[in-house]
Amino acid sequence: MKSIKIKSNEEKTGSLKVAFATSDLENIDSHFGSAKQFAVYEISKESKTVCEIIKIEDKDTDKTVELLKGIDIVYFTNIGAIAAAKIINNGIFPIKYKETVSIEEEIKKLTDMLNTNPPPFIKKIIEKKAA
Repeated sequence: MKSIKIKSNEEKTGSLKVAFATSDLENIDSHFGSAKQFAVYEISKESKTVCEIIKIEDKDTDKTVELLKGIDIVYFTNIGAIAAAKIINNGIFPIKYKETVSIEEEIKKLTDMLNTNPPPFIKKIIEKKAA
């Protein structure tokens, strides 16, 4: 099974589509290139919704990047230079953590940012989506 999608009515205005490289669906704990799955959330000022679990069957950067099309931000514990260039060239903003971080904790940070003063890269993503 390649992915599990949870359909909602439609994407909310001002929301971010964020993927987390995870082995347990609770933590950002996987290297981009060896991640077996990505938990995808739609995050807005008011809500967070799991919208997809993308299963990675082949260790192929191009296929993984293709599966992540439409994602705004992807989190992971590490990434190779070529893979980083590929996701950036596909309009996906990469965020790397050296240690394992809770997905819930990171979603809370993103929600807080959206409700206060988002950093320029997040403002840029939301403006681009609204255009």
